[in-house]
Amino acid sequence: MTKPVLIAGPTASGKSALALRIARAQNRVIVNADALQVWSCWRVLSARSTEEEEAELPHLLFGHHAPGQDYSVGHWLREVAKVLRDHPAPVIVGGTGLYLTALTEGLADIPPTPAPVRAEANQRIATQGAAAMLADLDPETRARVDVQNPARIQRAWEVLRATGRGLADWQAATGPALLPQGSATLLRLECDRNWLAERIDRRFKAMINDGALDEVAAILPIWDPTALWAKAIGAPELVAYMQGVITLPDAISSAQAASRQYAKRQRAWLRRRMSDWRAIARP
Repeated sequence: MTKPVLIAGPTASGKSALALRIARAQNRVIVNADALQVWSCWRVLSARSTEEEEAELPHLLFGHHAPGQDYSVGHWLREVAKVLRDHPAPVIVGGTGLYLTALTEGLADIPPTPAPVRAEANQRIATQGAAAMLADLDPETRARVDVQNPARIQRAWEVLRATGRGLADWQAATGPALLPQGSATLLRLECDRNWLAERIDRRFKAMINDGALDEVAAILPIWDPTALWAKAIGAPELVAYMQGVITLPDAISSAQAASRQYAKRQRAWLRRRMSDWRAIARP
C-alpha cells in the first residue's frame, strides 16, 4: 500500500482494467505511462479510459497535451516527479516501455533536439528511409537500437547529429532512477499471441463504432504524418480512407495488422527489458 504500482503490457492486454481494479480497491490515483494517451486528440484511438471512469477516480497525465506541442520521455518524467510528490503511491500504467524503464532505471540527460535537426531528420527518413539513418549511427548505438522501430532510429540519429555523441554514450551516463525497482511493485502482463490478436481485432472494430472516425476527421485539417501525436495506431489508415486513398474495410484491416505488429514489438521489449517484473498471465 505504501509503494507505487507499475503495470506494463502490450496493447489490448487489459492494463487499464487492472489499474482501475487496484485503484478502486486501494484508493489510488492512476497515472498514464502511454506516449499516445498524453495527446488530447486521441481518446478512442489510444484506448484511454472512458470519461465516466476518469470522473470516478483521478486520472493524471492523460490527454493533457495538444497536437503541436513538444513532448518526450524527459517531459513525462518531470511530470511524474511532480505527481509523486502529491501522490506517493499511484498506479502508473501504460504500454510505452521506454517511459517505464526510464522511470525505474533512469534516463540520460540529453539536450532537446533543435528544430532544424528535427526538420532535417524528418526529411531524411521520408526520402531515404530508416535504413540509411541506421547506417549513419555509431556502432554502439546501432547495436542497441530497435531496428524495427523507425522512430527510435530517427531519435538516435537526431541525438548524434545534434550533440556529436552517440545515444549509447549518453545512456552510459544515465542518472539515478526516479523509482528504483525496489521502491515499487512491478507488474507485467503476459499474453498468448493468438488471444491478444483476437482482442486487438475486436477492439479496433469497436473503436470505429465508438467514434474513431470522428476523432480523425477533427484532426484532419492539421494532419502531419511526421508528428509524434500522429503515431496513434489506426490514425494513418483512417486518414488514408478519408482522403479517398483506400476503402474503409481496407483501412480497418491495415490498422488491425499494424496494431498486431506493434503488440509483437511490445512483447519483445517486455521479455528483453522487464524479465524481472512480476508476470501476470493473460487470459
